[in-house]
Amino acid sequence: MNAGIDVPTIERFGALYIASARLKSMAKWKTIIAAVDIGNPLFYLIAVGVGIGVLVEQGSGTSGTNGIKYIAFIAPALLANTAITGIMDETVFPTIEGFKWRKIFFAQNSTPITGRQIALGVFLAALCRALFSVSVYYILLLAFDVVDFGISFLLIPIAVLGGGAFGALMLFAAAKIEKEDQFFNILSRLVIMPMFLFSGTFFPLSSMPIYLQPIGWVSPLWHATELGREAAFDYGISTTMILVHLIFLFTLLLIGLVLATRQFEKRLAK
Repeated sequence: MNAGIDVPTIERFGALYIASARLKSMAKWKTIIAAVDIGNPLFYLIAVGVGIGVLVEQGSGTSGTNGIKYIAFIAPALLANTAITGIMDETVFPTIEGFKWRKIFFAQNSTPITGRQIALGVFLAALCRALFSVSVYYILLLAFDVVDFGISFLLIPIAVLGGGAFGALMLFAAAKIEKEDQFFNILSRLVIMPMFLFSGTFFPLSSMPIYLQPIGWVSPLWHATELGREAAFDYGISTTMILVHLIFLFTLLLIGLVLATRQFEKRLAK
């Protein structure tokens, strides 16, 4: 019955099989994905570079951004937000689809592939999507002379780490969803929007009212943005704070993956 099927290999590399299947599914939309990943940052850079950024710098110079040109100041935040958005899309929708809309996870789990491997496979594919999006964005930053090539290359892994930390939690949240009626509204209005607005994206977090700053402190976007700014230019972050940002993101990533893999296994065992 198993003639031609290498069961030990499937059992060992199940997550990679799932990731491969997800990437093939994404490839069907490669034109749209490429257009979005090129168009969005291009419009942002033009709008900020010749629009908002000029107004900000004319109004207050660069005093509000630690002496850094405004478009360069917000670039790491936009890069990290791109990774977060990409990974969220490729974890939330495929997970709900796999458990509820098409229930393909149950079919995959009937093979030697485990629930843990399915979760990791979906997550790995999402990381690949984010890596592509962020790399395109970084190339555009170089083309617009927003950053100099060199250590600023670290913007790519930092943004993907921030996206991965958030995406791991979203993978868990999506796996918990039984009824998605209000899930997307809540996610958009109460999580994504506040995180984008109050994570030091447009101005340093310290310039915001103290009662709003905790939103940034617990936001993976802020931690990734601060690390990105340090990589892109001499932002002056202390070694201690660099370690705090890294520990926070890696801890969030680990907790999210542990919770997600357990939830996948639990739900597929029903």
